[in-house]
Amino acid sequence: MRIKSILLSLSAIAALSAGAAHASANLVSNGGFEATSNGTNKQLASSVTTASNRTTVLDWTSSNGNDGGYNFVLASSIANTWDSALWLNGQNNGYSASANGGNFLASDQLYYPGTISQSISGLTVGKQYTLTFDYALAQQVGFTGVNADNYWQVGFGSSLQNTQQLTIASAGFSGWKDASMTFTATGTSEVLSFLAKGTPTGAPPFLLLDGVSMVSAVPEPATWGMLLGGLGLVGFIARRRKLAAPANAI
Repeated sequence: MRIKSILLSLSAIAALSAGAAHASANLVSNGGFEATSNGTNKQLASSVTTASNRTTVLDWTSSNGNDGGYNFVLASSIANTWDSALWLNGQNNGYSASANGGNFLASDQLYYPGTISQSISGLTVGKQYTLTFDYALAQQVGFTGVNADNYWQVGFGSSLQNTQQLTIASAGFSGWKDASMTFTATGTSEVLSFLAKGTPTGAPPFLLLDGVSMVSAVPEPATWGMLLGGLGLVGFIARRRKLAAPANAI
């Protein structure tokens, strides 16, 4: 086998292994909001309830200090129809489900906004972690007005970062955006939180959230070990070929 082919094979294996390691190392539980305590297509409560119009998202807490706030877990397939607990404008405005599909969260930053949070454990102090998620901006049917400067404020421990601000025309839809943020852990357990923010003039704007994931920002030791081991193997083969060259020339 030629050295170039070996190197290409090892690089491909390392890339696949790194991707698999990151995929399996997601520290966020239920980041797609699929698991709920009392069904979906409902407003969130601050604690588990049997009320017909309320539910909770497992592993997450929704709270504005008094109750669950004006936050909803919606089914993307019907969120733009009258069957949805929160009917979002979705007629000829580009509305679509997120890449994650299934459920997503919707939060109103004007009407009793509530924080969505989860405690992330298993962290290493001083280590960096990359948070990724999908987000969008929509407006509820029956309301008009331009909605500008809407964003998610993301907390991780005592650190805060904001997403890009989104703006939509009246009855518009922003399309789904990808967000990526890097945080440094200051403890072995930190609270990850999302709070809808902005100063929109239209009403009511709803920020949407889906596909939340957090992984180590540095490749896993096993990935580096495999790559270094592979490079060592290439060096060994090259040395063998060099030593064998004079004998083959006779």
